[in-house]
Amino acid sequence: MDVVPFLPGDQLLLYTDGVTETRDRTGAFYPLVERVRSWADLPPRELLDHLHQDLLAYSDAHLDDDTAALAAYRLPGETHA
Repeated sequence: MDVVPFLPGDQLLLYTDGVTETRDRTGAFYPLVERVRSWADLPPRELLDHLHQDLLAYSDAHLDDDTAALAAYRLPGETHA
Protein backbone atom coordinates (compact mmCIF):
# COMPACT_ATOMS: atom_id res chain seq x y z
CA MET A 1 0.00 0.00 0.00
CA ASP A 2 1.23 3.49 -0.85
CA VAL A 3 0.56 6.40 1.46
CA VAL A 4 0.13 9.80 -0.14
CA PRO A 5 -0.08 12.92 2.03
CA PHE A 6 -3.38 14.77 1.71
CA LEU A 7 -2.57 18.14 3.18
CA PRO A 8 -4.92 21.02 3.98
CA GLY A 9 -5.81 22.74 0.71
CA ASP A 10 -5.10 19.62 -1.37
CA GLN A 11 -7.75 18.37 -3.76
CA LEU A 12 -8.39 14.87 -5.09
CA LEU A 13 -10.25 14.09 -8.32
CA LEU A 14 -11.64 10.59 -8.84
CA TYR A 15 -13.23 9.66 -12.15
CA THR A 16 -14.44 6.71 -14.19
CA ASP A 17 -12.94 5.65 -17.49
CA GLY A 18 -15.96 7.24 -19.15
CA VAL A 19 -14.27 10.60 -18.56
CA THR A 20 -10.94 9.69 -20.15
CA GLU A 21 -12.58 7.69 -22.93
CA THR A 22 -14.84 10.55 -24.01
CA ARG A 23 -14.10 11.31 -27.66
CA ASP A 24 -14.52 14.30 -29.92
CA ARG A 25 -15.83 14.23 -33.50
CA THR A 26 -12.44 13.06 -34.81
CA GLY A 27 -12.25 10.20 -32.30
CA ALA A 28 -9.57 11.82 -30.12
CA PHE A 29 -9.76 10.99 -26.41
CA TYR A 30 -10.54 13.73 -23.90
CA PRO A 31 -7.28 15.35 -22.64
CA LEU A 32 -8.20 15.28 -18.94
CA VAL A 33 -4.82 16.20 -17.45
CA GLU A 34 -4.33 19.19 -19.73
CA ARG A 35 -7.85 20.50 -19.06
CA VAL A 36 -7.95 19.97 -15.30
CA ARG A 37 -4.62 21.73 -14.72
CA SER A 38 -6.23 25.07 -15.51
CA TRP A 39 -9.01 24.41 -12.96
CA ALA A 40 -6.83 23.00 -10.16
CA ASP A 41 -7.34 25.98 -7.85
CA LEU A 42 -11.13 25.97 -8.10
CA PRO A 43 -13.32 24.63 -5.28
CA PRO A 44 -14.50 21.03 -5.91
CA ARG A 45 -18.03 21.98 -7.03
CA GLU A 46 -16.71 24.51 -9.56
CA LEU A 47 -14.07 22.09 -10.81
CA LEU A 48 -16.75 19.45 -11.40
CA ASP A 49 -19.01 21.99 -13.12
CA HIS A 50 -16.16 23.02 -15.45
CA LEU A 51 -15.32 19.37 -16.14
CA HIS A 52 -18.95 18.51 -16.92
CA GLN A 53 -19.45 21.46 -19.26
CA ASP A 54 -16.12 20.81 -20.99
CA LEU A 55 -16.92 17.12 -21.49
CA LEU A 56 -20.28 18.03 -23.02
CA ALA A 57 -18.65 20.54 -25.37
CA TYR A 58 -15.81 18.16 -26.27
CA SER A 59 -18.14 15.23 -27.00
CA ASP A 60 -20.83 17.28 -28.74
CA ALA A 61 -23.11 16.37 -25.78
CA HIS A 62 -22.65 12.59 -26.21
CA LEU A 63 -21.43 11.25 -22.86
CA ASP A 64 -21.44 7.55 -22.00
CA ASP A 65 -23.52 6.33 -19.11
CA ASP A 66 -20.42 5.52 -17.03
CA THR A 67 -19.07 9.08 -17.02
CA ALA A 68 -18.71 10.12 -13.38
CA ALA A 69 -16.36 12.23 -11.27
CA LEU A 70 -15.92 13.12 -7.61
CA ALA A 71 -13.73 15.87 -6.18
CA ALA A 72 -12.63 15.98 -2.54
CA TYR A 73 -10.93 18.91 -0.83
CA ARG A 74 -9.18 18.98 2.52
CA LEU A 75 -10.11 22.17 4.33
CA PRO A 76 -7.29 24.42 5.55
CA GLY A 77 -6.79 24.11 9.29
CA GLU A 78 -8.31 20.64 9.40
CA THR A 79 -6.54 18.24 11.78
CA HIS A 80 -6.44 14.46 12.02
CA ALA A 81 -9.21 13.00 14.15
